[in-house]
Amino acid sequence: MHETAGGLSPFDLAAMLVVASAFLGWVNHHFIKLPHVIGLTVMGAVAAIVLLLTNEFVPAVTLDNQVARLLEEMDFTQTLLQGMLSFLLFAGALHVDLDRLKADWLPVLLLSTLGVIVSTVLVGFAMLGIGVLLDLPIAPIWYFVFGALIAPTDPVAVLGVLKEERVDESLQASVAGESLFNDGVGIVVFTILLGAALTGQDFSLTEGARLFAIEAGGGIVVGLLAGWLGYRAMRSMDEYALEVTISLAVVMGGYALCSAIHVSGPLAMAVAGLLIGNHGVTYAMSDLTRDYVIKFWEVVDELLNSVLFLLIGLEMIALVPGVPHTLLALAAVPVTLAARAAAVTVSTKLVPAASPKADGAWTVLWWGGLRGGISIALALSLPAGPVRDLLLAATFGAVLFSVLVQRATLGRVIERGKAHPEPDLTKLG
Repeated sequence: MHETAGGLSPFDLAAMLVVASAFLGWVNHHFIKLPHVIGLTVMGAVAAIVLLLTNEFVPAVTLDNQVARLLEEMDFTQTLLQGMLSFLLFAGALHVDLDRLKADWLPVLLLSTLGVIVSTVLVGFAMLGIGVLLDLPIAPIWYFVFGALIAPTDPVAVLGVLKEERVDESLQASVAGESLFNDGVGIVVFTILLGAALTGQDFSLTEGARLFAIEAGGGIVVGLLAGWLGYRAMRSMDEYALEVTISLAVVMGGYALCSAIHVSGPLAMAVAGLLIGNHGVTYAMSDLTRDYVIKFWEVVDELLNSVLFLLIGLEMIALVPGVPHTLLALAAVPVTLAARAAAVTVSTKLVPAASPKADGAWTVLWWGGLRGGISIALALSLPAGPVRDLLLAATFGAVLFSVLVQRATLGRVIERGKAHPEPDLTKLG
């Protein structure tokens, strides 16, 4: 088996990450007893801080160098953008109710397109201003790259709270649907902006719109084709093991095709997952097969998110954040919250028909817009260098606050939103 420069094979690296994720999950389950994502984030953050302090005050320990060498042996761009993201988006799409999504298609459409663009632009300008004040060595385009990677929301931790608080099911569908498609749209915007940043060319709105139409439109077409082929194959049999394999083939084959023809693989996987998670589950699977397929992809989603949170913790150890990194991470929290508030307002208030009718909807969409694995994956895929280190720190700050504070307080925020609902703008005037 091929070994890396440090003597570790790709299998060794994967094994280390999975074993560490399993161990931290076991510790959380038995002793800390927090929801898994929160528990893993807490332990990852604490471990990173402890190791950083050890590295700082015990000269004989050089953990930052050791971890940096380990991370250099992983090709994040290939592993994350062409691997993990396809599985994460397909797994998330399986749980979205298409019928409810159709009923609330307008707010989902606006939140996942206009909302992503508004958030990207506002975060970009705000972080640019902060970067100028801090005199950071970052070209302006990179702040908008950060805006794009932090725009996607993660519904995994939110949906459980929404169900516990008995939030209107249409609002739950809006949250899940928005997250599903803003992941795909955000990744397309991120890819376009990253290309401009790497080439050094001035970003053109016209060229950006053209690339967006090609990548997004092509991804949707491939997703429909891959999902339909998987659905037809599953409908022709009742073999749960083989049908799980077919779902894997849809993801891996579909994503490989998208890479070959240069269209959006993330959007393709979102569409394919939506098709199989609805028509496939309803018409092509027996109860036994449905149970196996859904649980298999839940495990995949949980494992990959665990590994991503662990990876960003390792990156923070290797980085050994300085004052600029810390200040940028702290600034990212209010900036992303304010941009999310503006994106939700623009997407739901300017078009009255797009405003969800459930009590406290605006509050849920704003405070429940958690950042998670997708943002981490995109940040980790940035090319190595000082800019990546600074943007990684900003991502770490925003995601950490999102998971530890927003997720932990969401239930109370929902209760307060129910007690003080927003006015119905359609009845004004």
